[in-house]
Amino acid sequence: MTEAEKLAVLRIMCGGVPADGDWSDEVLTAHLTLAGRKIIDRAYPFDAGVTEVPERYGQLQCEIACYMLNRRGSEGQTSHSENGISRAYESSGVPESMLEAVTPMCGVPS
Repeated sequence: MTEAEKLAVLRIMCGGVPADGDWSDEVLTAHLTLAGRKIIDRAYPFDAGVTEVPERYGQLQCEIACYMLNRRGSEGQTSHSENGISRAYESSGVPESMLEAVTPMCGVPS
């Protein structure tokens, strides 16, 4: 999945249109970058030189970015209840349940 395809998929997932300020290319790209870094940090915990998200995690990158975008304004919320609506988050960052699909790579230096 190319970066342009990820951007298009993320925009559709979040229901935004290009004219909306919250869903501008810059905002979406920033969240894709942050989501990609979360995946890379999990996949390559001992290799800080990796900068590209593996192809097989492209969809997960979009899902994590969408999750992060949808939480804007309520970051770190552990519980909220108002008018019959309740919110609670698994963690202050990306939920472990989303990152458990990422297989960490490790090896022995040559």
